[in-house]
Amino acid sequence: MTLHGRDVLKETDFTAGELDELLDLASLLKRERHDGHETPRLTGRELALIFEKTSTRTRISFEVAMRHQGGHVTVLDPASSQVGHKESIADTARVLSRVYDGIEFRGAKHSTIEELAQYADVPVYNGLTDTWHPTQMLADFLTMREHAKVPSDALRYAYVGDARFNMGNSLLVMGALMGSDVRIVAPRSLWPADEIQALAREKAEASGATLTLTEDPEAGLSGAEFVHTDVWVSMGEAEAEWAARVAMLTPYRVDRRLMSLTGDPASKFMHCLPAYHDQNTAIGRKVAAEYGLTDGVEVTDDVFESPASIVFDQSENRLHSIKAILVATLA
Repeated sequence: MTLHGRDVLKETDFTAGELDELLDLASLLKRERHDGHETPRLTGRELALIFEKTSTRTRISFEVAMRHQGGHVTVLDPASSQVGHKESIADTARVLSRVYDGIEFRGAKHSTIEELAQYADVPVYNGLTDTWHPTQMLADFLTMREHAKVPSDALRYAYVGDARFNMGNSLLVMGALMGSDVRIVAPRSLWPADEIQALAREKAEASGATLTLTEDPEAGLSGAEFVHTDVWVSMGEAEAEWAARVAMLTPYRVDRRLMSLTGDPASKFMHCLPAYHDQNTAIGRKVAAEYGLTDGVEVTDDVFESPASIVFDQSENRLHSIKAILVATLA
């Protein structure tokens, strides 16, 4: 592994071979942990975690990964640090580089983490930006490889829903890099941006990946082993945005009928979480009350809770894939 000192900002920072090495390392570290003989490789290492956006899985995965490997973390957010409001990103990068061995950032603009990496003298890790989600991609590919028991270039998967942001972008481009069969199934206005599609096509030409972007769920899902989705709406968005999005995406809601379009009763459902699959969240209750989707928003509860759902395998694998990134770049 030759990734020592590397940043992890987006999937295209790496070759397919390097990504497969990270996935193999994640599998090794997962086996070590489950077998009870994990070897600490990051003893004495210090990691700063910057959270511009709130987090559950990303935060706990970075924290526990460092603890398992003998390192330590400090969590910084807008309420407890000067980051972004009293101190610039460039100055923050230079301050943290003198104290920490690595810096994780989770926030909105991808340009922010690029600036952080430009001025930092230590590895910088993307915990999520609006454009890319590389740590989630490693967890997703680890999960799919475990369930399909095939290499990355033999995977067949679809992403259904609003594909304009990090999950749609990353699933399209990661699959293109790895030689997979990738389908984006969404209204055309919610497809990844033209420049993301062009990047994916360029990578697919080199890898032999098959890329399909379609508005037709039947055409896009046929033969898919895995069906991914993500949330449609967020708190803070205008009501008009919610109404238009729900109306546009209701035909793409992952329910039993949509899952059946794969033609494979063994196909699996995946979601990066959190998911609005019932009325036990504020957004779930609001969408149910206003739009009549009482049994889930982007995914129905019966699919989410079914044997087809591997979302919690996915969630656990955030830990092992993030641990692989840290070990590969810091050990």
